[in-house]
Amino acid sequence: MHEEKMIVTPDGLELFHVKDLPEDPKAIIVLVHGLAEHCRRYDYVVRKLNEFGYGVYRFDNRGHGLSGGKRGYLDDFHKFIDDADLFVERAKEENSGLPVFMLGHSMGGFITAGYGSKYPGKLKGQIFSGPVIIELPIFDPLKEMDVEKAPETPIPNSLSQLICRDQQVVTDYENDPLVLKETTLKLLTTVFIDGVSWLGENLKNYSYPCLILHGGDDQIVDKASARYLYENVSSKDKGIKIYDAFFHEILNEAEKDQVLSDIQHWIDERI
Repeated sequence: MHEEKMIVTPDGLELFHVKDLPEDPKAIIVLVHGLAEHCRRYDYVVRKLNEFGYGVYRFDNRGHGLSGGKRGYLDDFHKFIDDADLFVERAKEENSGLPVFMLGHSMGGFITAGYGSKYPGKLKGQIFSGPVIIELPIFDPLKEMDVEKAPETPIPNSLSQLICRDQQVVTDYENDPLVLKETTLKLLTTVFIDGVSWLGENLKNYSYPCLILHGGDDQIVDKASARYLYENVSSKDKGIKIYDAFFHEILNEAEKDQVLSDIQHWIDERI
Protein backbone atom coordinates (compact mmCIF):
# COMPACT_ATOMS: atom_id res chain seq x y z
CA MET A 1 0.00 0.00 0.00
CA HIS A 2 1.37 3.39 -1.01
CA GLU A 3 -0.22 6.64 0.11
CA GLU A 4 0.80 10.30 -0.15
CA LYS A 5 -1.04 13.06 1.67
CA MET A 6 -0.73 16.26 3.66
CA ILE A 7 -1.07 16.36 7.45
CA VAL A 8 -1.76 19.61 9.28
CA THR A 9 0.32 20.44 12.36
CA PRO A 10 -1.16 22.07 15.49
CA ASP A 11 0.24 25.42 14.30
CA GLY A 12 -1.51 25.07 10.94
CA LEU A 13 1.34 23.96 8.67
CA GLU A 14 0.89 21.23 6.05
CA LEU A 15 3.50 18.46 6.12
CA PHE A 16 3.92 16.12 3.15
CA HIS A 17 3.72 12.49 4.23
CA VAL A 18 4.30 9.18 2.44
CA LYS A 19 3.17 5.82 3.81
CA ASP A 20 4.35 2.48 2.37
CA LEU A 21 3.03 -0.72 3.92
CA PRO A 22 3.72 -4.30 2.86
CA GLU A 23 1.10 -6.97 3.41
CA ASP A 24 0.94 -7.94 7.11
CA PRO A 25 3.79 -5.70 8.33
CA LYS A 26 5.62 -6.93 11.41
CA ALA A 27 6.89 -3.50 12.48
CA ILE A 28 6.62 0.18 11.52
CA ILE A 29 9.48 2.60 10.98
CA VAL A 30 9.12 6.39 11.09
CA LEU A 31 11.89 7.81 8.89
CA VAL A 32 13.28 11.32 9.47
CA HIS A 33 15.43 12.95 6.76
CA GLY A 34 18.33 15.37 7.07
CA LEU A 35 19.04 19.04 6.39
CA ALA A 36 18.09 20.43 2.96
CA GLU A 37 16.87 17.08 1.60
CA HIS A 38 13.44 15.42 1.51
CA CYS A 39 11.79 12.08 2.20
CA ARG A 40 11.57 10.88 -1.42
CA ARG A 41 15.36 10.51 -1.49
CA TYR A 42 14.74 7.35 0.55
CA ASP A 43 12.70 5.46 -2.05
CA TYR A 44 15.27 2.65 -2.29
CA VAL A 45 15.63 2.40 1.48
CA VAL A 46 11.86 2.20 1.88
CA ARG A 47 11.57 -0.46 -0.81
CA LYS A 48 14.12 -2.63 1.01
CA LEU A 49 12.48 -2.04 4.39
CA ASN A 50 9.15 -3.08 2.89
CA GLU A 51 10.81 -6.26 1.59
CA PHE A 52 11.97 -6.97 5.14
CA GLY A 53 8.36 -6.76 6.28
CA TYR A 54 8.40 -3.26 7.78
CA GLY A 55 5.91 -0.50 7.03
CA VAL A 56 7.44 2.96 6.65
CA TYR A 57 6.03 6.40 7.44
CA ARG A 58 8.16 9.29 6.15
CA PHE A 59 7.60 12.99 5.77
CA ASP A 60 9.25 16.21 4.64
CA ASN A 61 10.38 18.34 7.57
CA ARG A 62 8.76 21.78 7.69
CA GLY A 63 10.43 24.17 5.28
CA HIS A 64 11.68 21.22 3.21
CA GLY A 65 10.51 19.29 0.16
CA LEU A 66 6.78 19.47 -0.42
CA SER A 67 5.91 20.50 3.14
CA GLY A 68 4.74 23.96 4.08
CA GLY A 69 6.77 26.61 5.83
CA LYS A 70 9.37 29.15 4.77
CA ARG A 71 12.08 27.38 2.77
CA GLY A 72 15.02 26.31 4.93
CA TYR A 73 13.75 28.29 7.90
CA LEU A 74 12.94 27.27 11.48
CA ASP A 75 12.60 29.40 14.59
CA ASP A 76 12.51 26.63 17.22
CA PHE A 77 14.14 23.20 16.99
CA HIS A 78 11.39 21.70 19.16
CA LYS A 79 9.03 22.07 16.20
CA PHE A 80 11.02 19.47 14.27
CA ILE A 81 10.85 17.08 17.22
CA ASP A 82 7.15 17.67 17.82
CA ASP A 83 6.37 17.22 14.10
CA ALA A 84 7.99 13.77 14.27
CA ASP A 85 5.63 12.90 17.11
CA LEU A 86 2.64 13.52 14.84
CA PHE A 87 3.80 10.65 12.65
CA VAL A 88 4.65 8.37 15.54
CA GLU A 89 1.14 8.89 16.88
CA ARG A 90 -0.37 8.30 13.44
CA ALA A 91 1.71 5.15 12.94
CA LYS A 92 0.68 3.79 16.32
CA GLU A 93 -2.99 4.63 15.79
CA GLU A 94 -3.12 3.06 12.31
CA ASN A 95 -1.10 -0.03 13.25
CA SER A 96 -2.34 -0.98 16.68
CA GLY A 97 -0.18 -3.55 18.41
CA LEU A 98 2.80 -3.27 16.05
CA PRO A 99 6.18 -2.15 17.37
CA VAL A 100 7.19 1.29 16.08
CA PHE A 101 10.81 2.31 15.48
CA MET A 102 12.38 5.58 14.31
CA LEU A 103 15.22 5.93 11.81
CA GLY A 104 16.92 9.32 11.51
CA HIS A 105 19.72 10.49 9.23
CA SER A 106 22.06 13.43 9.98
CA MET A 107 19.85 16.32 11.16
CA GLY A 108 17.15 13.67 11.26
CA GLY A 109 19.44 11.90 13.72
CA PHE A 110 19.41 15.01 15.88
CA ILE A 111 15.60 15.03 15.67
CA THR A 112 15.54 11.32 16.53
CA ALA A 113 17.80 11.77 19.57
CA GLY A 114 15.78 14.80 20.62
CA TYR A 115 12.62 12.74 20.25
CA GLY A 116 14.08 9.97 22.37
CA SER A 117 15.01 12.45 25.09
CA LYS A 118 11.67 14.28 25.02
CA TYR A 119 9.21 11.45 24.33
CA PRO A 120 10.14 8.31 26.29
CA GLY A 121 8.07 5.17 26.21
CA LYS A 122 6.52 5.55 22.75
CA LEU A 123 8.89 3.55 20.55
CA LYS A 124 10.41 0.08 20.48
CA GLY A 125 13.77 1.54 19.49
CA GLN A 126 15.69 3.97 17.30
CA ILE A 127 18.29 3.70 14.55
CA PHE A 128 20.73 6.50 13.73
CA SER A 129 22.56 7.19 10.47
CA GLY A 130 25.36 9.78 10.72
CA PRO A 131 23.55 11.67 13.52
CA VAL A 132 24.34 15.26 14.47
CA ILE A 133 24.72 15.11 18.25
CA ILE A 134 27.65 17.43 18.95
CA GLU A 135 28.60 20.87 17.63
CA LEU A 136 30.12 20.71 14.16
CA PRO A 137 33.16 22.82 13.24
CA ILE A 138 31.54 23.72 9.89
CA PHE A 139 29.01 25.82 11.82
CA ASP A 140 31.49 27.71 14.02
CA PRO A 141 31.33 30.83 11.77
CA LEU A 142 27.60 31.14 12.52
CA LYS A 143 28.41 32.09 16.10
CA GLU A 144 29.93 35.34 14.83
CA MET A 145 26.77 36.31 12.94
CA ASP A 146 23.86 38.32 14.37
CA VAL A 147 21.00 35.88 13.98
CA GLU A 148 18.42 38.13 15.64
CA LYS A 149 19.24 41.02 13.31
CA ALA A 150 19.02 38.96 10.12
CA PRO A 151 17.50 35.51 10.82
CA GLU A 152 16.68 34.86 7.16
CA THR A 153 20.27 35.36 5.98
CA PRO A 154 20.73 32.68 3.30
CA ILE A 155 23.45 30.07 3.87
CA PRO A 156 24.45 28.11 0.73
CA ASN A 157 24.17 24.34 0.66
CA SER A 158 27.76 23.72 -0.42
CA LEU A 159 28.70 20.26 0.87
CA SER A 160 27.23 18.06 -1.87
CA GLN A 161 30.58 16.56 -2.92
CA LEU A 162 30.99 15.15 0.59
CA ILE A 163 27.69 13.33 0.94
CA CYS A 164 28.67 10.08 -0.79
CA ARG A 165 31.51 8.35 -2.64
CA ASP A 166 29.09 7.49 -5.46
CA GLN A 167 29.30 10.42 -7.88
CA GLN A 168 25.88 9.60 -9.35
CA VAL A 169 24.32 10.16 -5.91
CA VAL A 170 26.06 13.54 -5.74
CA THR A 171 24.88 14.50 -9.24
CA ASP A 172 21.31 13.46 -8.50
CA TYR A 173 21.39 15.44 -5.26
CA GLU A 174 22.67 18.57 -7.00
CA ASN A 175 20.02 18.28 -9.74
CA ASP A 176 17.13 17.43 -7.43
CA PRO A 177 14.67 20.37 -7.51
CA LEU A 178 13.41 19.50 -4.02
CA VAL A 179 16.86 19.63 -2.43
CA LEU A 180 17.35 23.09 -0.94
CA LYS A 181 20.16 25.09 -2.52
CA GLU A 182 20.35 27.24 0.60
CA THR A 183 19.02 27.31 4.13
CA THR A 184 18.91 30.16 6.64
CA LEU A 185 20.98 31.40 9.52
CA LYS A 186 18.07 30.93 11.93
CA LEU A 187 17.49 27.27 11.09
CA LEU A 188 21.18 26.42 11.36
CA THR A 189 21.66 28.20 14.67
CA THR A 190 18.45 26.95 16.30
CA VAL A 191 19.21 23.32 15.38
CA PHE A 192 22.99 22.97 15.27
CA ILE A 193 23.89 25.33 18.09
CA ASP A 194 20.85 25.80 20.38
CA GLY A 195 19.39 22.36 19.70
CA VAL A 196 22.67 20.51 20.08
CA SER A 197 23.31 22.34 23.37
CA TRP A 198 19.85 21.33 24.64
CA LEU A 199 20.44 17.77 23.53
CA GLY A 200 23.71 17.59 25.44
CA GLU A 201 21.86 18.52 28.61
CA ASN A 202 19.00 16.07 27.99
CA LEU A 203 20.64 12.92 26.63
CA LYS A 204 20.66 11.57 30.18
CA ASN A 205 16.89 11.21 29.76
CA TYR A 206 17.37 8.99 26.70
CA SER A 207 16.87 5.28 27.38
CA TYR A 208 15.52 3.71 24.15
CA PRO A 209 17.21 0.65 22.62
CA CYS A 210 19.32 2.17 19.86
CA LEU A 211 21.59 1.26 16.98
CA ILE A 212 24.07 4.00 16.02
CA LEU A 213 25.60 3.79 12.53
CA HIS A 214 28.16 6.16 11.01
CA GLY A 215 30.54 6.49 8.08
CA GLY A 216 34.18 6.13 9.04
CA ASP A 217 35.21 8.82 6.55
CA ASP A 218 32.25 11.14 7.11
CA GLN A 219 33.59 14.66 6.47
CA ILE A 220 30.31 16.43 7.26
CA VAL A 221 29.46 14.92 10.64
CA ASP A 222 32.52 13.41 12.30
CA LYS A 223 32.13 9.87 13.67
CA ALA A 224 32.93 11.36 17.10
CA SER A 225 29.29 12.45 17.09
CA ALA A 226 28.13 8.82 17.00
CA ARG A 227 30.54 7.85 19.75
CA TYR A 228 29.35 10.74 21.92
CA LEU A 229 25.76 9.57 21.51
CA TYR A 230 26.70 5.99 22.38
CA GLU A 231 28.63 7.04 25.48
CA ASN A 232 26.07 9.52 26.86
CA VAL A 233 22.66 7.87 26.53
CA SER A 234 21.28 5.90 29.48
CA SER A 235 20.16 2.99 27.28
CA LYS A 236 20.98 -0.51 28.49
CA ASP A 237 20.47 -1.86 24.98
CA LYS A 238 22.71 0.11 22.63
CA GLY A 239 25.02 -0.67 19.74
CA ILE A 240 27.38 1.24 17.49
CA LYS A 241 28.98 0.41 14.14
CA ILE A 242 31.36 2.55 12.10
CA TYR A 243 31.64 1.65 8.40
CA ASP A 244 35.23 2.15 7.27
CA ALA A 245 35.68 4.59 4.36
CA PHE A 246 31.95 5.38 4.06
CA PHE A 247 31.02 9.04 3.58
CA HIS A 248 28.07 10.79 5.24
CA GLU A 249 25.11 9.15 3.48
CA ILE A 250 25.74 5.55 4.46
CA LEU A 251 22.29 4.60 3.13
CA ASN A 252 23.34 5.78 -0.34
CA GLU A 253 26.82 4.26 -0.55
CA ALA A 254 27.44 1.37 -2.96
CA GLU A 255 27.42 -0.96 0.05
CA LYS A 256 24.08 0.32 1.32
CA ASP A 257 22.56 -3.16 1.33
CA GLN A 258 25.06 -4.11 4.03
CA VAL A 259 23.83 -1.22 6.19
CA LEU A 260 20.20 -2.12 5.56
CA SER A 261 20.91 -5.76 6.43
CA ASP A 262 22.44 -4.64 9.73
CA ILE A 263 19.31 -2.60 10.45
CA GLN A 264 17.07 -5.55 9.58
CA HIS A 265 18.99 -7.90 11.86
CA TRP A 266 18.84 -5.42 14.75
CA ILE A 267 15.09 -4.79 14.41
CA ASP A 268 14.21 -8.45 13.94
CA GLU A 269 15.95 -9.27 17.21
CA ARG A 270 13.67 -6.78 19.00
CA ILE A 271 10.24 -7.66 17.66
